[in-house]
Amino acid sequence: MANTKSAKSMVRKIERRTAVNKARRSRMRSSIRKVEEAIAAGDRAAASEALKAAEPIIMRAAQRGTVAKNAASRKVSRLTHGVAKLAQ
Repeated sequence: MANTKSAKSMVRKIERRTAVNKARRSRMRSSIRKVEEAIAAGDRAAASEALKAAEPIIMRAAQRGTVAKNAASRKVSRLTHGVAKLAQ
């Protein structure tokens, strides 16, 4: 339990930051799911459009520190590879 004034302030700040990170992570996961569903359905056009929308969301989450940069790059890479396989 926070005792000092600064510790109580940090608790409030952390709660706000947690809410922001949770929303950002949820948005990222939803966008990833849309791409994966389009890939699973075999719809190349929809997968490509979903990937175009998802990539900036994923990289923005990495830039803000919600996910690690390497993890975000890995996710984008794997999604891109999945979409590219549909083209063949």
